[in-house]
Amino acid sequence: MPRGPFAAAVAAARARGELVVQPRMGFGDPAAMRAGLTAVARARATTAGTVTLDSYTRVGDQAAAVRALADGSPLNGYPIVAHPVEVTRWVLAAAQRYGMPVQVRHGSALPEEIFAALLRTGVDATEGGPVSYCLPYSRVPLRDAVDSWARCCAAYTRLRDVGVEPHLESFGGCLLGQLCPPSLLVAVTVLEGMFFRQHGLRSVSLSYAQQTCPEQDEEALAALRRLVDELLPELDSHIVLYTYMGVYPRTSEGALGLLGAAARLAVRGGAARLIVKTPAEAHRIPTIEENVAALEHAARVAAAEPPATTGVEDTGIYAEARALIEAVLDLGSDVGVGLVRAFERGHLDIPYCLHPDNAGQARGYITARGRLAWARAGRMPVRVDRAAGGRPAEMTSDGLLTALSYVATRYDQAAPPAVGPAESVPALPR
Repeated sequence: MPRGPFAAAVAAARARGELVVQPRMGFGDPAAMRAGLTAVARARATTAGTVTLDSYTRVGDQAAAVRALADGSPLNGYPIVAHPVEVTRWVLAAAQRYGMPVQVRHGSALPEEIFAALLRTGVDATEGGPVSYCLPYSRVPLRDAVDSWARCCAAYTRLRDVGVEPHLESFGGCLLGQLCPPSLLVAVTVLEGMFFRQHGLRSVSLSYAQQTCPEQDEEALAALRRLVDELLPELDSHIVLYTYMGVYPRTSEGALGLLGAAARLAVRGGAARLIVKTPAEAHRIPTIEENVAALEHAARVAAAEPPATTGVEDTGIYAEARALIEAVLDLGSDVGVGLVRAFERGHLDIPYCLHPDNAGQARGYITARGRLAWARAGRMPVRVDRAAGGRPAEMTSDGLLTALSYVATRYDQAAPPAVGPAESVPALPR
């Protein structure tokens, strides 16, 4: 199976029994971005580097990115389209010096200019998807996003012309990051993987975001692995786990506890990569040092966690995800067309997502056991399980805020009293 540098590095780490840990790091200044990659490469962990793009680039406002660079305005990521190719290659050389793979992360529903920049610079790994970067993060019509991503996938395969196999990660296992029962997360990431394959990709990763219940998450990861084996068997693939994407604990101890739980889940669930968050997440953009400290913490916890030796309880996540996938595939042989039609008909419906192309009839809630369940399923082929804790009353604004803070509150309350400022992380000794 062909592999580019990114996928090959992840596969090599997996063969050694090591979890790859990766930050969500991006800086507008090339020197800062290069320094960040260097620090991540030198961390005491098996790492992958990240170049996260800025908001202007994500929405295609390249003129604003250029103006920001010209007047020295701060950016919340790296403007890969605005910087000359030579500058970006200089930035990436820091990672290449240490043999560390790098992935560009962006968040764009219409990413054609971004993919063109990837091709110019030779970056072999990026992420996103036609659903996962459209409905949660934009107002772009889903049909337009599907068409754009189809063109981007086809274009990205041109890296093979220079002997590089591109790698594309679906963000579908994250969606809004919270209050979405796992079956929908699993279904969307698999469907995006099938979409990537349809448009020429041979190396992919499928995502899942840590949710409210470790046991439920382990079952979801097992369901995801099974569906990948069944539906994408010919692809080079691996699983990537995201540390909780919702409201983050405000104390350092709570945040590190949550990150540690994600690292243990990654090992038990068979993930090859873990996307790491820092204790600064609840307060501000993390520094390079804070990112490195979080990476090393996750790596230490993962190294101490033995792989799972027993199976997980089957509460129906696999069957439900399979039903959602089949509902899309029944709408046409073209996966992109099926996705558009599925959202039009409410066969896929993301809870609490306000995008105009989302039906908005589905609702998730947290049961008394801390699991995510359907309160309302809309027109999706899933069952509202009264035994999961009973259908709750309609969600109020107060109830929604409480649910959104469920994980943060639990980990902050479990943490011992902080010694210093809640957002501080000790600098990494060198």
